[in-house]
Amino acid sequence: MSGSGFAQFIPLILIFVIFYFFLIRPQQKKIKEHKNMVTSLKRGDQVVTSGGIVGQIEKVHDDDKIDLVISNNVTVKVIKSTVQSLLANQNIKK
Repeated sequence: MSGSGFAQFIPLILIFVIFYFFLIRPQQKKIKEHKNMVTSLKRGDQVVTSGGIVGQIEKVHDDDKIDLVISNNVTVKVIKSTVQSLLANQNIKK
């Protein structure tokens, strides 16, 4: 009878394993890659924020912020974690 009880949990365990390998693990890997990218940001990198703003990093602050040049004489202060992706290093014409 105890073998029958365990057999009822096998599909539930199988579903959890499938969710882990197809949903949880890839999401954790993506978060780790984003965290590494954010910590490696430096002056001169061209980035895209989660709001869709494209700019070049002017200054990296210690308090988790960066100054982002988005146009001539236009600099905005952004939180590092809002940087979505790093573009190829191309200088913005000033």
